[in-house]
Amino acid sequence: MIYRILKFLIGIGIRLYYKEIKINEKKYLNTEGPLIIIANHPNTLMDAWVMGMISKKPIYYMAKATLFDSKFKLRLLRSLNMIPINRQGEGTTRGVDNTQSFEECYKRLEEGKTLVIFPEGTSYKERVLRNLKTGTARIALETEKRNEGKLNLKVVAVGLNYSQPEKFRSKILVNIDEPKAVKPYLEEYLKNPSGASKKLTENFRARLEKVLVTTQNKEEDELVEDLHKILNSKYIKQKEKGVKAEVNHLKDITESLIEINLSEPWLIQEIQSKVDGIKWRLDKMQIRADFLDRRFRSTMFFRQVLLAVMFIVLAIPVFIFGLIHNILQYLLTDWIIPKLSKDIEYYAPFAVFLGLFFYPVTYGLFTYFAVTQFHLNWVEALFYFASLPLSGIFAYWFARYLKHISYKWQYMLIMMDKKHALDDLKKERDELRKLIFSEA
Repeated sequence: MIYRILKFLIGIGIRLYYKEIKINEKKYLNTEGPLIIIANHPNTLMDAWVMGMISKKPIYYMAKATLFDSKFKLRLLRSLNMIPINRQGEGTTRGVDNTQSFEECYKRLEEGKTLVIFPEGTSYKERVLRNLKTGTARIALETEKRNEGKLNLKVVAVGLNYSQPEKFRSKILVNIDEPKAVKPYLEEYLKNPSGASKKLTENFRARLEKVLVTTQNKEEDELVEDLHKILNSKYIKQKEKGVKAEVNHLKDITESLIEINLSEPWLIQEIQSKVDGIKWRLDKMQIRADFLDRRFRSTMFFRQVLLAVMFIVLAIPVFIFGLIHNILQYLLTDWIIPKLSKDIEYYAPFAVFLGLFFYPVTYGLFTYFAVTQFHLNWVEALFYFASLPLSGIFAYWFARYLKHISYKWQYMLIMMDKKHALDDLKKERDELRKLIFSEA
């Protein structure tokens, strides 16, 4: 009961927090029979919540035992289908027995349930797929062994691709690989448990890499992100749109860098140098990289800016209304989260969790005040209450729109006064594109 209620509430929070959630091959999560879902782990609790939201069937999670460090947390998290496990190097949490936890995993799978495991063990924001623990493979193979290979247990690999995991109104692409049975590894497991578990874990890694954008280290991850911002442009026609197009572009960049590292590794330093130079010039000009691909006609741009100014004047009252009714919760959430955790990977889940409390309570207080002071009837009160979250989202969008217009205005001034500087920058950007994509 608690699981269903929280799944519903957190699902609302996730859909409000993220602008776009795209799921590829969702049908694979509805596979009949026992199922283990393996996924990367860039966003701590949010990863588990997203998996729970997109799965129709109730799912069980393996979670680190340090989350269950009190009787209250133990009971609460257990009611949410979470199974605690003491991880190596973190000591033993009172009330948590790994033998019992593994036994529960076996039983849940034997009952035909779905178990979610993050085999990296720890959560990091970077697109670096870390070493996978062999525990997932051992659980899968041991379950099949207990049932003499007749269970037909399958494993699905899920890639959670966030555009910016911690950022409000960013995007998620969930790639899901087809389910595959673990039975082919059972015969070797009976003879050599360690060897078979390692082989299956290697298979898990290959399958996760297939559904993810992966980099080798933090420095490469930052380079890939910078290249994506510089080379990706909404003003160039693309076959795909939205988060799927963004993730495919990131994947193309990482694959190109892998090839360059193998064939011409000295080019990486040149690429990094060009990236740093372009970023510096873009910051100095105060424009976005994709503006380099915009066609410019002074009369058209002037008309667009004029219309934008007219819209801004008309929209400011709505913006102020949304700002007044949402700024307190926004700032309070932003102030509390760093006190709960310094890790950026916890920002989004804490923001959703706190938001589910602060925003409804504040909206309720605003509505109560409006009803008592202005004697609203129930229809007016309902309309007022509904307008609060909508105006809040509009206020956030409007602030970003103002920034976009400032870029457009700055771009127009540069084009009329220093067009040669933009032409030079575009030429430098195109040279960078050729270095990354040799076919360009």
